[in-house]
Parts: sequence; C-alpha cells; structure tokens
Amino acid sequence: MKFYFVDDDKNIRTILKILVTERNLGECCGSSGNGDDALEDVAALHPDIIIVDLLMPDMDGISFVEKARKISPESACIMLSQVASKDLIAKAYESGIEFFIQKPLNAIEVESVIRNVLKTLSMHRTIGKVQSLFETEFSENGRQSDNPSPQSENFQSRLTNVLQKLGIIGELGSKDIITLITWLHDRSETLEQQTLGRLLSQFSENPKSVEQRIRRAASTGLVNLAHLGLEDYSNDVFTEFSNTLYNFEQVRREMDYIRRKSDKHGNVKIRSFLNALLSYCENV
Repeated sequence: MKFYFVDDDKNIRTILKILVTERNLGECCGSSGNGDDALEDVAALHPDIIIVDLLMPDMDGISFVEKARKISPESACIMLSQVASKDLIAKAYESGIEFFIQKPLNAIEVESVIRNVLKTLSMHRTIGKVQSLFETEFSENGRQSDNPSPQSENFQSRLTNVLQKLGIIGELGSKDIITLITWLHDRSETLEQQTLGRLLSQFSENPKSVEQRIRRAASTGLVNLAHLGLEDYSNDVFTEFSNTLYNFEQVRREMDYIRRKSDKHGNVKIRSFLNALLSYCENV
C-alpha cells in the first residue's frame, strides 16, 4: 500500500514516514507541507492512504480531502488535528475521511488506525472481485449485467460507512451484507419480496452458511451498540442506530445482559435489520 502525508509540520511528516516504514505498513510515495502541491501529487501518484492535517495554511484539511477524493476516489484519508471540536470532527467525517486522530500523535494509536484502514481497503477490493463474479454468474443465467453506476458506488460507500460505525466492517458477514444490500438497491427490491434463503441461494451454493455469517455480524453490531450506550447514552452512533437498524428494546436487553441484570441476550431479526439497513442507506 502507498502512503502520502500532508502536514505543514515537517517533524510530523518525518514521524509518519518512520512509523509506516519501521512497522512494515507500506511504502511512502510522497509528502507535502501544503494542500495545493499535495493535490498535484495525488493526481499523479494515486496513493492508497493519505494522512492529512486538519489545520494548514492556505487550504485546510477538510477542503483538501473533498478535492482529493474527486481526483483519487479510491484513496482513503486519515485526518490529524489538535482540535477536539465535535462539529469540526463531524465535518471531517462528512468530507469523506476514514478516521480522525488527535494530536499529539500516539504511535500505537496511529498504527492501529492504519491497520484498520488497510483492512477496510483490502475488504473493498475483495468485495469488488466478488461482485464481478456475481455479475458474471447473473449474466450467464440470462440476467442483464451492468457496470456499477456512480449512484451504486455512492450507496455502497454509505453502506460501508454504517458498518464501520457499528464496528462490524472486519466481520466476515459484512462482505455478504454489502453484496446483498447493494444487489437489492441496484434492482430496487426489498426482502419483503422474497425469502432471505431464496435470495441468498442466488449468491451461494450454501445459503445457510451465508445467513449465519450475516447473523453473527448483525449480532456483533447489537453488542457493540449496547457497549456504546453503557459508556455514553448520548453517543451519536448509539442514538442513531439503536432505534433504526435495531429494536431499542433488544438493545436495552443486551445492555442489561452486559450489566448482569439479565441472563438473556438481545435478539436481532435479520430480515428487519437488513431491510432497515437498506432503507437507511437509501435515505441518509
């Protein structure tokens, strides 16, 4: 994987180069102290990961990310800043960054974030290959096979972002969820129109295994939400998804289980979860 660093502090750029090199995270293809020069480099180099500072002279990090993603949409962006403003952080995520890291830099945190982003990039590429196989299979079965539209790609990006927030992007079932939900979206269908088992049989010779992976991923998301609620009941992710993608009563039951107030886990209805996920990503 190729890395590019944008920070007006030369010491920060040096630290990042050393960390990426010594931890065998990838190769450093370039760096710059200002956004304008960096955009020219990004257009030529198309790095896999760009690490950019939020506050820079001439061009701030958010403006840079918005422009860089138009030039190199496949590049993932990680933002650095000493600013702890929730509004600025939210704006940074809206611009398209993958993670936000607070300065001063902590080498362990930076490495952990980079490895998560590397995992996500690798998964995206795997999903792309899998979807190509599915499209080929549908084409061979007499179905029309089209190249993904920009709308489909934007939808898939929103879907991936939701799974990241739920903390399940690394789960095996997340790949199945992305493939299934994107397929439904592209064809303007819902799970109300056919059974999950019948639908999954079009993607796999073993639909029960796929359903199990999806169920495990969805259940992990429920557990993660419950933990977020216990830590901070006003957490944005908790308030956003505990009563949209999941049934709030089931999230609360899982919270009671974690607190040992109950011996029953929260329950996830997979069809409801998938339909809610599809609807949320189409309307967000």
